[in-house]
Amino acid sequence: MKKIILPLSIALAQMLAVSAFAQTSTGQADVSGSKAAPSAPATPAEKAAARTERKAEGKAAAKEETPQEGMPKSAGTARKTTKAQRKAAHAKRKAAAAAAVKSGELQAVPGEK
Repeated sequence: MKKIILPLSIALAQMLAVSAFAQTSTGQADVSGSKAAPSAPATPAEKAAARTERKAEGKAAAKEETPQEGMPKSAGTARKTTKAQRKAAHAKRKAAAAAAVKSGELQAVPGEK
């Protein structure tokens, strides 16, 4: 019984102390410190102006684009190929693989002989 009463009394004292310290001398919560400073809501025009400003800053930052640590230059841009070029490259690889399988250099299904 004593083992239960002692922890419960400590927990109750803590709960009462928190509420006692949160109140002012009049017993009311501190009005000036309990709320954030009032601010007027932004109008749609102000939101649009801020959006265009952020967009311009983002464009400028993207153009500057300082390289990350260990990467002195950018990786460059990918070369774009047409659909016909990709199909021709695929057919060339497929023919080379078929010739290798036929000659026995590669196995059609890995693990089989």
